[in-house]
Amino acid sequence: MKNMKLTIPDIIAKKGTEKISMLTAYDVSFARLLESQGVDMILVGDSLGMVVLGYESTVPVTMDEMIHHCKAVRRGSSCFVVGDMPFLSYQVDIKEAITHAGRFIKEAGCDAVKLEGGLEVCDTVHAIVEAGIPVMGHIGLTPQTASQLGGYKVQGKDVESARKMLKDAQALDEAGVFAIVLECIPDALAKSITASISVPTIGIGAGSDCDGQVLVTHDLLGMFDKFVPSFVKKYAELAPQMKEAIAAFVSEVKTGNFPDEAHSFSMKIDVEKLMDTESN
Repeated sequence: MKNMKLTIPDIIAKKGTEKISMLTAYDVSFARLLESQGVDMILVGDSLGMVVLGYESTVPVTMDEMIHHCKAVRRGSSCFVVGDMPFLSYQVDIKEAITHAGRFIKEAGCDAVKLEGGLEVCDTVHAIVEAGIPVMGHIGLTPQTASQLGGYKVQGKDVESARKMLKDAQALDEAGVFAIVLECIPDALAKSITASISVPTIGIGAGSDCDGQVLVTHDLLGMFDKFVPSFVKKYAELAPQMKEAIAAFVSEVKTGNFPDEAHSFSMKIDVEKLMDTESN
């Protein structure tokens, strides 16, 4: 099911014609699996902070950690790869933001970067795009600033915040993004935003009218059970099976049942005679 690698024009052309699929990966193994099943885009999300690195949020994730995992994903896949710019890698200074975005392209081999925010980051987005680096936007629930939004909850439910989000999306479109992630917003608002901009929207908890969908792969596979958002559909429940397999291994090691003959190597030489010969 491996697809041809998408280009920016390919992605934009899918708007209104073909739904876009995007999933997260943080290492070679998952990157290979996603590509083998025809995923359109791979996001190396700063969600790795919680899913892989054990942080309480995405905020502590560093540039070096992101680059490290993006490199691993690129080695495992030729898909279109988007690297998530971590907290404070683009908010402080525009020149610094361009430099950091450039690392995702030059060092990690990503095809684009993603950053969170609306009107307040549009100058930065424009500058990064002008530097030749494709940018994916992200509005709605923005995990890096979730504390300012009142926590991990649905955004854009009142008229004022919905209007702001619509303006944010339109401003990002004008700034040059090639797509926008809409996270945890009412489906009617997502539909309105999708219809009002020229680039695809990628929904995560934003209803079915977006131009595409993204989920954290560990969530959809039922592997990360510390916190699972209500909008996640679990396509598998792998955690119980993994726990069973690990428990079986531990038990068989303790009882001496593993490794057995089928999982060991034999030799034709009589080792005891060989040792006797050597000792003489």
